[in-house]
Amino acid sequence: MIRDWIDLALWLVAGAALISGASYLAHRSYRQFLRRHRGPKSTAIARGVEATGLDLLLDPLETANPGRHGLLSLLDNHDAFAARSLSAAQAGRSLDLMYYIWHTDITGWLLLDDVLAAADRGVRVRLLLDDVNVQGFDPTFLGISQHPLVEVRLFNPMLNRGRPLRRLVEFGLGLSRFNRRMHGKLWIADGRAAIIGGRNIGDTYFGALESGIRNSVDTDVMLTGTKVSDVSATFDSFWNLGLSLPILALWPGFSMNMAAFRRRLARHVKSSATRKYRNRAIDGRDAAQVLTDRLRWSDKVQLIADPPDKAYGRKTGLWMSDQVDQILSSARQEVQLITPYFVPGEAGSAGLTVLAQRGVQVSVLTNALSASDMVLVHGAYRHYRMPLLSDGVILHEFAPPPGRRGKRDVLHSKVFLIDAERAVVGSLNFDLRSAFMNTELGLLFEEPVILAELREMFALHCDPKRSYALQLDQNRLRWLVTRPVLPKVMSVEPEATWIWRAISWCVGRLPLQSYL
Repeated sequence: MIRDWIDLALWLVAGAALISGASYLAHRSYRQFLRRHRGPKSTAIARGVEATGLDLLLDPLETANPGRHGLLSLLDNHDAFAARSLSAAQAGRSLDLMYYIWHTDITGWLLLDDVLAAADRGVRVRLLLDDVNVQGFDPTFLGISQHPLVEVRLFNPMLNRGRPLRRLVEFGLGLSRFNRRMHGKLWIADGRAAIIGGRNIGDTYFGALESGIRNSVDTDVMLTGTKVSDVSATFDSFWNLGLSLPILALWPGFSMNMAAFRRRLARHVKSSATRKYRNRAIDGRDAAQVLTDRLRWSDKVQLIADPPDKAYGRKTGLWMSDQVDQILSSARQEVQLITPYFVPGEAGSAGLTVLAQRGVQVSVLTNALSASDMVLVHGAYRHYRMPLLSDGVILHEFAPPPGRRGKRDVLHSKVFLIDAERAVVGSLNFDLRSAFMNTELGLLFEEPVILAELREMFALHCDPKRSYALQLDQNRLRWLVTRPVLPKVMSVEPEATWIWRAISWCVGRLPLQSYL
């Protein structure tokens, strides 16, 4: 019997050594590939003598507001699409675009069409996408890469494309590396206007789904002025990082007929559904109406971003989560957090508790289980509800009534409001994955009109008609519900199926929080 246990232990040690050796060799091979195939370095294009459409729009406004920065809140999904589309149409030098997700759906094709039209006018386009959501959609981005002024790079890509078994082996041997993703979202036109926030590119983020799949409730801010140079420098640092590879390097010998790609693109953008959406989103407005009419000006704006080497697990400076923690800890009266995924960890939970205990009103709005698109994350979140409530933190769970086909909108905004004076809008979720694994970025600013809009949005989504309020009753969790045919007080997750409740309960008892 003892001999059997010894044999088993030896086999386990040998297996672990074999896997470790294979992982090491795979990692070394990957690093060698990166060094051989990384593209040439490039940087943001400086303004030339000839003014572009964006220059002509913004120059008079910036001259009238010296030393200040323009801010435009993009809370409406259609406005967010229109700002991207019309800024691309006005660009004359460059488009630098960074996204975690770029869907090939109605809005994804429309914006690709805008990007290609800009390149045809002579605009240089750099498109940086996180690879995790590109896999399987390579032909689209390979196609647009055929344009001489368009380069697409993938962040932390898998080398095996179109080979499921090899891709699975590569994933298994490099799990820790592949778990680090580029989660930031940037749209920079001519180095003059930068759109930063929570929206990826896709129909759910721009309100293109009238029926069927849910739409997202999201928040972006457009920035103009001298601080845009900081945003461009951050884009350059990710673009030139060794983990960002040209997509063409992953497909040696690839070629595509550009005319065929244009025909495919035209089929999508000329469909009746696509034309209908574009007309509805733009609504006859021009670039000046969308990009400048609601601009507000502030001299207190700061980009806060993770350094790109966070993707290597290095901490050479403050990460964005550290900076947000410092900002929150300075609150005197009130903190309002909007985060779709709320897994604060022990340190984050303790920070919120300290605020509440010294008299700061701390309110959190996150997705309810019935609305969440990430049941596993919700399972990790449930671990924190009762301790936070007992320490005085206010919790609301977003769950608007279902739409025509029984689908609810989902909360996707990432907004932090401090004392009704300062706000952070960006890509950072208040969870451990954003804090320690993904790279994130956002804007910290002070501007009273936009702050009022964000506070109004918070109040709207915390309304009982759109969310549940949580409370403790003799150390038991209760949901306050305002819904027809439902009890006003419930002891289980309202409007969620028993399967979802069971999965959430099980996940809440597993040590997976840092991965969710």
